[in-house]
Amino acid sequence: MAPSQAPADSNPADLLARLTAGAVDALPEGRLAEQVTKGRPLRVKFGVDPTSPDIHLGHCVVLTKLRAFQDAGHTVVLIIGDYTARVGDPSGRDATRPVLSDEQIEANAHTYQEQAFTVLDRERTELRRNSEWLRMESDELLGLVRRFTVARLLERDDFTRRMAEAQAISALELLYPVLQGYDSVAVEADVELGGTDQTFNLLFGRDVQEAYGQAPQSILTMPILPGTDGVRKMSKSYDNYVGVTDPPEEMFGKLMSIPDAVMGQYYLLLLSEPLDADRHPGDAKRELARRLVARFHGEGAGDAAEARFDQVHVRRELPDEIPVARVSGSDGEPVHLPALIAAEFELSTSEARRLIQQGGVRLDGEVVGADTLDREPSELVGRVLQVGKRRFRRLER
Repeated sequence: MAPSQAPADSNPADLLARLTAGAVDALPEGRLAEQVTKGRPLRVKFGVDPTSPDIHLGHCVVLTKLRAFQDAGHTVVLIIGDYTARVGDPSGRDATRPVLSDEQIEANAHTYQEQAFTVLDRERTELRRNSEWLRMESDELLGLVRRFTVARLLERDDFTRRMAEAQAISALELLYPVLQGYDSVAVEADVELGGTDQTFNLLFGRDVQEAYGQAPQSILTMPILPGTDGVRKMSKSYDNYVGVTDPPEEMFGKLMSIPDAVMGQYYLLLLSEPLDADRHPGDAKRELARRLVARFHGEGAGDAAEARFDQVHVRRELPDEIPVARVSGSDGEPVHLPALIAAEFELSTSEARRLIQQGGVRLDGEVVGADTLDREPSELVGRVLQVGKRRFRRLER
């Protein structure tokens, strides 16, 4: 791949403003400005451990900023942490992260990198895996580790808090910042990006580079995107996320549910532009949803998702196309609704049961009561099952 060329006619001050828009910190102060002023293409690093298969819009905050660097002519080095995933990033953790199998890591790595390219320009991305350099001989690993003190590693807030609360910290977790920092050495990073929860690791990468005689990278930290509840960070654990592989109509509906108060953050962090404060919130939210759906599902997908949203949620009509679910069994052999819902919508039976108890399940528009979880097949065939606001199945034999 030919190296990118930084635009010769770019005003450095304007370029710096675009690259840092929405960021929390650019450290050390003045370093990124100095790098941009030199006009040479920078190597901009971002590493991610494939601990889950799918990414959501929270991940896309940093990916969107990386794309801005690419559009300015710089090279993004995307590091899939297939080796560090075996160690476990302690950032924000109260306990040691469970270790994944090699098969899980490999499967997650494949889907993550493909989803990342829905934002990044593949032609301007150098894709690496840190097992390339971290699967080193023991004497080389010891040579790396002996350069740093335990006292320095224990400066990170996560470790300080866990020690004060008498929570376990594994030796592997202590090594994590060292290994992540060595990634910067291996790819000769000029800049590294990450969320604010990664500040210690990013700064420690400068220490590792200096220990190996390299010019230390600058770092740019990005805010943590609030989830659709507008309060907690976006996370699958909190069920307040918008996945980049969500169906268009589900993605649109989730985005229409975000509180007006956080919409400015969504515009700045995901669309890289400010929200017009004078615009009607409903109109602005619809544009946000259309554009993000189109980004991940292609031209025209946003308009189609909006039309379906209006049909179902504004005019209260059923969608034109509803997937079919087959009802098994014969009369006299009741169908357990939580099991049917779990199978069709990739939920656990306990989650399905909770949705029914909360009034979130309907049959032909009527709320399903929590006292009628078992139904005869004849009561279900020919009816439309609705789970939540956006998921439907037409029940047939």
